[in-house]
Amino acid sequence: MFTIASLWIPFTIIAALGQVARNAMQRSLTKPLGTWGATNIRFLFGFPFSLLFLGLVLLATGDHLSAPPTVFWPWLLLGALSQIVATGLMLLAMNDRSFVVTTAYLKTEAIQTAIFGFVFLGDHLTWLKVLAIVIATIGVVITALRPGGEKSFAELKPTITGLVAAAAFALSAVGFRGAIINVPAVSFVTAASITLVLGLFVQTLVLTIYLLWRAPKVLQAILGLWKPSMLAGFTGALASQFWFLAFALTAAANVRTLALVEVLFAQAVAYYSFKQPIARREILGIALIVIGVAVLVGA
Repeated sequence: MFTIASLWIPFTIIAALGQVARNAMQRSLTKPLGTWGATNIRFLFGFPFSLLFLGLVLLATGDHLSAPPTVFWPWLLLGALSQIVATGLMLLAMNDRSFVVTTAYLKTEAIQTAIFGFVFLGDHLTWLKVLAIVIATIGVVITALRPGGEKSFAELKPTITGLVAAAAFALSAVGFRGAIINVPAVSFVTAASITLVLGLFVQTLVLTIYLLWRAPKVLQAILGLWKPSMLAGFTGALASQFWFLAFALTAAANVRTLALVEVLFAQAVAYYSFKQPIARREILGIALIVIGVAVLVGA
């Protein structure tokens, strides 16, 4: 039977599903809008939906808004700005010839999140959970590789891109969790929702100012593609809402490790929708992911 503390598990699974959908929509917008234009979509069009979510939460909980304490803001800025950098690097990697290997490096995020969470927030992880994180991460790397792809590990560009992007995503997760747990006198749902609204506001402001300065025509193009952008923004805001709810309840490393189930979702779509066969290497990787996630949840 689920307790409030264990709700991070379904919250994370819902968020992972939403992220897979959002990434697909965002990827389709990269060509007409460029990397930073497509990155801004998730923030600019997600922000209004985050306000809607916060309004619904306040009605349901009866909580009252108040200015977050001073300690909240450095964590928020760390989360918001790191996510901008991470998202931009991720979209750049999608156009790189070594994308698969870069993706494998990206999945080291869970391990890096565990390290940053311990250093900056003092998040306690048992040895069993650390082992689960390592097992699941190895499974993802094995699944992501393709025959002959291991040769690309010697290339400097995908190595740096992947590891830096993963570190930025890890810092983002830790930053947002640090912000959420420093919102006082409200429910965890309200704390997560307030953090999401302010985080998206900062991200929208920073990227919009950057695009006005460097690429004003991209902003015009974004407005011209408002219909698909609105859907991507809603999906992204919904996924983020559930990420933040999960961060409010448990260590960021737990959340980001369980989030590796998105690899299973992608494999299922490839197999059932596109009839793509699953290689033995992928079966091994999937088995390790399942084992790692099972140990994490059961620990």
